[in-house]
Amino acid sequence: MNNGLMFPCSATLRAILLIGVVQGVPVQFTATEQTGSPAIVDGGKLAKQPTDNTKAEPRITRINRRIHAFYYPWFGNPETDGAYDHWNHAVSARSGPPKSYPGGENIGANFYPALGCYSVNDPATLRKHMRQLRQAGVGTICVSWWGKNSFTDRTLPALFDAAQKEGIRINFHIEPHIGPGGRNPGTVREAITYLLNRHGSHPALYRDSRRGNRTMFYLYDSYLTKPKDWATVFSPNGAQTIRGTQYDSIIIGLWVKEKEGEFFLKGHFDGFYTYFAIDGFTYGSTPANWKSLASWAKKNDKLFIPCVAPGYDDTRIRPWNGRNTRGRENGSYYDREFEAAIKVEPDMIGITSFNEWHEGTQIEPAIPKRIDGYKYKNYLPRNPNWYLERTAHWVGRF
Repeated sequence: MNNGLMFPCSATLRAILLIGVVQGVPVQFTATEQTGSPAIVDGGKLAKQPTDNTKAEPRITRINRRIHAFYYPWFGNPETDGAYDHWNHAVSARSGPPKSYPGGENIGANFYPALGCYSVNDPATLRKHMRQLRQAGVGTICVSWWGKNSFTDRTLPALFDAAQKEGIRINFHIEPHIGPGGRNPGTVREAITYLLNRHGSHPALYRDSRRGNRTMFYLYDSYLTKPKDWATVFSPNGAQTIRGTQYDSIIIGLWVKEKEGEFFLKGHFDGFYTYFAIDGFTYGSTPANWKSLASWAKKNDKLFIPCVAPGYDDTRIRPWNGRNTRGRENGSYYDREFEAAIKVEPDMIGITSFNEWHEGTQIEPAIPKRIDGYKYKNYLPRNPNWYLERTAHWVGRF
């Protein structure tokens, strides 16, 4: 994600099993006592369908809606959209003339997607993405949203329909730039009302039955606004409050520095997440601090959502940011982060990300590829589906 910082044990669950069908496949829906949000358990044998440039997709036995993967619906291509969008990302150069990648073979990312330069407006791509998420055990996607009538806004109707077919749920990641006037508590309230008026009745909208059947909004870089201003919308007594209205939602802010507790209390947030993929980049993104954060959250009745990632590399678009690169270590980096998150028994776990290709945090399949002057990174010696498979492994332990 392009951000304001410029770069960025599992409890035993008793369950009620309900039988249903998703995409013609018999499934069991597990409603956990911890969340009330159903996780899907595969009760039938799935056909293994190969995707473009990958081996057969892995089979998963359960999806968990307490796993929230950040999803970026901002990719376009000439075949579907008339031009590339985001694959042709500009380089954030600190000197020299401006530069952008053309897209196609040469993209603004250090890895190359197995599906090629896809468009999220292509129904076939959305079907593949939702199936990959389901096979990884991911039950919820947190969709990056950049404002009314933006590219990411226009993708939502088809995205909701595709998610519904695979039993995936959707909530929202509200970005700092959601229109000409930018983001403030008033425009966030407008965004919440707009999104719920448009999508609030859709079956694929994430709702948490343990928390008033409300949906969830993540506010990226929430620290950019003072807590007293957030309180005007999130406090029950705020001048523009959403509390007690049809738009009341679970509001999640970003924990960055060590001493952030007062911000979340005074801003009347329902919880916090850590987002960043870089161990050591912020206090919140450092797994060694998650035990302390989990303890604070429990004491103050807040949701804690640590975010795990497979690695980080954005040096094709930010060539000066190599110090923040975190290698994947053949999957060991991801394993350590997931293990650390599960150990502190959080309410939910975020995955940064399903498809943020620019920052190299994706779990979506990637393939080896070489072009003139550049060799893309890949998952070797692991297979292209490795991070979907490892996600499924850890989901099964959460």
